[in-house]
Amino acid sequence: MRRVTLFVNGTSKNGKVVAVYGALSDLLSVASNKLGIKASSLYNGKGGLIDDIALIRDDDVLYVSEGDPYIDPQNEVKPTLGLQGSHTDWITLNIGGRLFTTTRSTLVSKEPDSMLARMFREKDVWGNKQDENGAYLIDRSPEYFEPILNYLRHGQLIINEGINIRGVLEEARFFGIEQLAEQLEMAVKSSQPADDHSPISRKEFVRFLLSTPTKSELRCQGANLQGVKMLCSNAEGASLKGCNFEDPSGLKANLEGANLKGVDMEGSQMTGINLRVATLKNAKLKNCNLRGATLAGTDLENCDLSGCDLQEANLRGSNVKGAIFEEMLTPLHMSQSVR
Repeated sequence: MRRVTLFVNGTSKNGKVVAVYGALSDLLSVASNKLGIKASSLYNGKGGLIDDIALIRDDDVLYVSEGDPYIDPQNEVKPTLGLQGSHTDWITLNIGGRLFTTTRSTLVSKEPDSMLARMFREKDVWGNKQDENGAYLIDRSPEYFEPILNYLRHGQLIINEGINIRGVLEEARFFGIEQLAEQLEMAVKSSQPADDHSPISRKEFVRFLLSTPTKSELRCQGANLQGVKMLCSNAEGASLKGCNFEDPSGLKANLEGANLKGVDMEGSQMTGINLRVATLKNAKLKNCNLRGATLAGTDLENCDLSGCDLQEANLRGSNVKGAIFEEMLTPLHMSQSVR
């Protein structure tokens, strides 16, 4: 088994000894993990590019690059106070008081036309100010800058919970990272509810559910939930006022066994809806269209059903203790509520 010592291109510190196996791509993958960079090429001590793993010998010293040309480690510049601003690949940014260490190639490669790329492509092109330790000072928000730096590192937009996506968008615009700004604009737009009465898709509704914190309210007032299937779902205390559950194609909404305690569904269109054995205790159902609805075995205790249309609705075996049936549009027959 062969082993080699790996260094980041241009440095002779913090080397890693690794075993050589498989193909050249396997060694590059190991180098990426060990050195914390995106390895794309290997050089020997004389600057020769290695393109075949068979060329590597036991105990070789290799220099790993992210795509930049070979840098002789003998010319490595020490980060002393007298040499602040020297053009080395590894640099530290002081963003609003928080330090970020990255490579110059990370800042300039993915978005070459961005402000960051222009700031750090050449030595002191913008006269970047540095703190007493040599870190470049940038007066921006560190929490919004972190997702941007990670995007430049691996090309994926990842925003941790609790970070305002609009803040990240403004930082992307400030630094001129256009492709990322476009992604963020689409994400902001898709996170907003529709401002018209167009139907909400199942995918959009699920996305809203997943993106809402467990301690926050999710309001679906006036939503179009045509033919929705929410069997055994838990919507206790939800606001579904004025929702449309009716599908013109005839597909009936199914909320069988759902927990709808205290839900506000006032004025909703629910012709033919299946609410069998659902729990609607203390729910507000005033002025709802429940024609042909299945309410068999449903708990309607203390529900306000004033002004509802219950024509041909099935209430057999339902619990209507304390329920309010005032100003009904059609008479409620006992046969509808008897087993």
